[in-house]
Amino acid sequence: MKPTEIQDLIKFVAKSGVSEVEIEDKDFKITIKTPPHIKGKIIETTPQVVQVQAPVSTSATPVQETPKAQAEPVAAPPVAAASEDDSKYVAIKSPMIGTFYRKPSPDKPNFVSVGDDVTNDSVVCIIEAMKLFNEIEAEVTGKIVKMLVDDGSPVEYDQPLYLVDPA
Repeated sequence: MKPTEIQDLIKFVAKSGVSEVEIEDKDFKITIKTPPHIKGKIIETTPQVVQVQAPVSTSATPVQETPKAQAEPVAAPPVAAASEDDSKYVAIKSPMIGTFYRKPSPDKPNFVSVGDDVTNDSVVCIIEAMKLFNEIEAEVTGKIVKMLVDDGSPVEYDQPLYLVDPA
């Protein structure tokens, strides 16, 4: 089975929602396992202001009281504004499930860094899937503006890896 066929099979399994697929042929056996899909809940928290009374002074000298400032609730930073800024960028996404690596080996430099120019066929990272190291190409021309995944961390199918400012 060719690596592209394996990638297509992984994509199909990820999209189908099946948690495990096993294929056996006379020459090889392949098992693809995906984590079960759990619908997460987004929990929003709002900051709460707690008023604390000043300690009472027991000294004999009169203390002049100053009016206490009314505490105002602090507004949460707008999360939507960050995503609007990123909307002008193109995401390089993971074509498969695996482990993300920025370098070809530990003693080599990163494939790309923030500020580097990439072309359609520029290799931007490696994703290890089932002991196969797959080079991932940019498939877009532009400049890398943000790295979204840490080196050595697991990635999911279609997960954004980099943001590129298209040229």
